[in-house]
Amino acid sequence: MKIPQMISEAKRGKLSRRAFTQSLLAVGIVPVMSQVAPRAASASSGHATVFTWGGYDVPEMYQPYIDKHGELPDFSIFGAPEDGLTRLRSGFVTDLIHPCMGDIPRWRRTGLFQPIDTSRLSSWPDVIEYLHDTPHNHEDADGGVWQVPFDWGQTSITYRTDLYELEGEESWDILWDERYAGRIGMLATGDDAWWCAAIKAGVPFEDIATDEAFEAISAVLREQRPLVRTYTDDTSSLNQALASGELVAAMTWNSSAVELVYEEVPVRFAQPKEGALTWVCGFMMHKDAPAPDRAYDVLDALISVPTGEFLTGDYGYGHSNGKVLDLFTDEELAALTLTRDPAELLEAGHRTIPQEPEWTSRMNTTYEQIKAGF
Repeated sequence: MKIPQMISEAKRGKLSRRAFTQSLLAVGIVPVMSQVAPRAASASSGHATVFTWGGYDVPEMYQPYIDKHGELPDFSIFGAPEDGLTRLRSGFVTDLIHPCMGDIPRWRRTGLFQPIDTSRLSSWPDVIEYLHDTPHNHEDADGGVWQVPFDWGQTSITYRTDLYELEGEESWDILWDERYAGRIGMLATGDDAWWCAAIKAGVPFEDIATDEAFEAISAVLREQRPLVRTYTDDTSSLNQALASGELVAAMTWNSSAVELVYEEVPVRFAQPKEGALTWVCGFMMHKDAPAPDRAYDVLDALISVPTGEFLTGDYGYGHSNGKVLDLFTDEELAALTLTRDPAELLEAGHRTIPQEPEWTSRMNTTYEQIKAGF
């Protein structure tokens, strides 16, 4: 069946999403479903409020919650974890927030979070232990965890295979290629860009807080600055720029390549020879959560198998529930640049190491200066 015919039949309901996915994978195309606009948080709704990234506010991620409560939870959206933490420190109160594992020690020290009682989560026994079993997640938590892992994957480079002429192996050098000055896109947050630049600069992550590391990373980012057309955490705008050919390459997460391939844009999610940046993210609970019981229902929905099947099949991210991986063949996982064992993928790349608040402040300040041309 030809691709236009598959899309047409899917739209008319003659081809199930699962069959549609299988058919596209068979020809090397990975689909992603469209997103819906979030519903803003409402103090009087009675629902839990989820403070998260854009795109994590779609019904398919919360169906068990909808089945129980009739509606989606409320949402508030941040563009970068540091922006989210700043809002919380300023007095914004939510039930759940969606940082990454390396943020836990610094976020805990704010005193704004409470341990999560995993005995209240029906799917917790199916959560892959490797994803949550770190000392800073379990420490002093009285048998609970500070973060329930949800998604895992890579930060790498999505590039146009028809516009970018690759010379040799895939490498972080793609984003520093002077041949394509003005056609490179970068994520605006240092939580990704600074660490990826460290890989480019050959800085070991265990040395990233040294003055020497700051100098080396700053140097490569300043070298790149004239080549960059846009810095943004709005992945939709990066995807659109790649689709139009305005950009030939951009630093992205897995989902950008998945969405663009679905739209038949000739792109590839690079596997740089130096290694990708790998990550695990999840949800923490505010100490003053207004709707804690419903927050637990949200968490249970997020780590359920149906949510995981959607997250992996449609967004291209790994999910924390181990049963989800059994729903995909090895070929499907390979097409999604995932592995059946999360440790295999995550340890093959470079995972961030928790840093002190002073380091984070210095890093963010320096990156903002570089983006501004200083």
